[in-house]
Amino acid sequence: MVCILGIEGSANKIGVGIIRDGEVLSNPRSTFHAAPGEGFRPAETAIHHRQNCVSLVLKALQEAGIRDPRQEIDAIAYTKGPGMGAPLQVGAVVARTLSQLWEKPILPVNHCVGHIEMGRLITGAQNPVILYVSGGNTQVISYSNQCYCIFGETLDIAVGNCLDRFARVLKLSNAPSPGYNIEQLAKEGKKLFPLPYSVKGMDVAFSGILTTIEEKAPKLLKSGEYTPADLCFSLQETVFAMLIEITERAIAHSDSNEVLIVGGVGCNLRLQEMMKIMAAERNAHLFATDDRFCIDNGAMIAQAGWEMYRAGMKAPLEHCTFTQRYRTDQVKVLWRK
Repeated sequence: MVCILGIEGSANKIGVGIIRDGEVLSNPRSTFHAAPGEGFRPAETAIHHRQNCVSLVLKALQEAGIRDPRQEIDAIAYTKGPGMGAPLQVGAVVARTLSQLWEKPILPVNHCVGHIEMGRLITGAQNPVILYVSGGNTQVISYSNQCYCIFGETLDIAVGNCLDRFARVLKLSNAPSPGYNIEQLAKEGKKLFPLPYSVKGMDVAFSGILTTIEEKAPKLLKSGEYTPADLCFSLQETVFAMLIEITERAIAHSDSNEVLIVGGVGCNLRLQEMMKIMAAERNAHLFATDDRFCIDNGAMIAQAGWEMYRAGMKAPLEHCTFTQRYRTDQVKVLWRK
C-alpha cells in the first residue's frame, strides 16, 4: 500500500490531500477571496496560504486517521507549477519541510497533470481526450508515448480568466467563485449578444472577446437592451462553443471514444451539457467530476504523486523548487504505457 500526502497552492486555493492506493482519505482546502470587482494578487494570496497551510496539513492527517506520518506516509507531493510564484513558494516550502521532518521522498508535480490523473481516478476514464479548462490554463490534451500531448490551447488568456474578469465588470461576488456566479446568472439569460468567435486551427483566443464585451457592456446595460444575465449567457455560449469545436477535432484525430473535462471551469454544468451533446453525436462518452475534484485540491497532487512514486520518480531536495511556467507536455509520464 502506498500513501501520499499532496499539497496544492498554485492559485487562490491552498489544499492538502491524502490518497492511499486510489482512495481519497482526506482533502481539506481553503480559498482566498478578493473583494467584488477585484482579482486575487500573488502577495495577498501567499499570505493566506501561509496562514492556512499548516493547519490544513494537521486537518488532513486527522481526517485520514493518520497518527504517525513517519510510518504511514510514503512520500510528499507538491505543486511545482505552473501557477503564481508567491503562492507556489508556500506549498514548496511546506513540502520540503515535511519531507525533511518525516524523512520522506519528495515529488514535484505538474499542476495540469494532477488534474488529469485525478479525473482519470475519479471517473474511471481509460484513455480520454482531455479538455483542461481553468483560470490559468486552457488546453486540449491527448496521451501518446508517455506524454500528455497538447493538441490545442489558448493563444492568450485562459477561458476561466476571461469569465472571471467579466464577473469583475458586473461586480459579481468572488465567493464561491466568479465563474460559478456567472454560470448561475447565465441560466436566466434569454438574449444572445453576438461576440467574436476566435478559433484558429486547434487553438483559441479569448482576449478579443473579453475586450469587446468589457467595452460594450456598460452601454448595453444602461440602455436596457441587454441584462447582465443576457451578457453572461452570451459570453458562456460563445467561449464554450469554441472549446467544444477544438475538442471535437481532437477526438476525430485521436479516434478516441472518451472525453474528460478537468479544471475549475469543468464544474460548469452548461459546458458539460454542450460537451455531452457533441460526444453523443460521435458515439463517445463524457467523463466529468464535481467541484470536490474539478477545483484545485491537494488530493489531485497526491494522486499524481502516487503514480510518480510507483514509477520510481522522485527528486533530490535541491531540485524541488517551483516555477510559474511548466507545460503539460514537459512531463515524462513514466507510469503509463
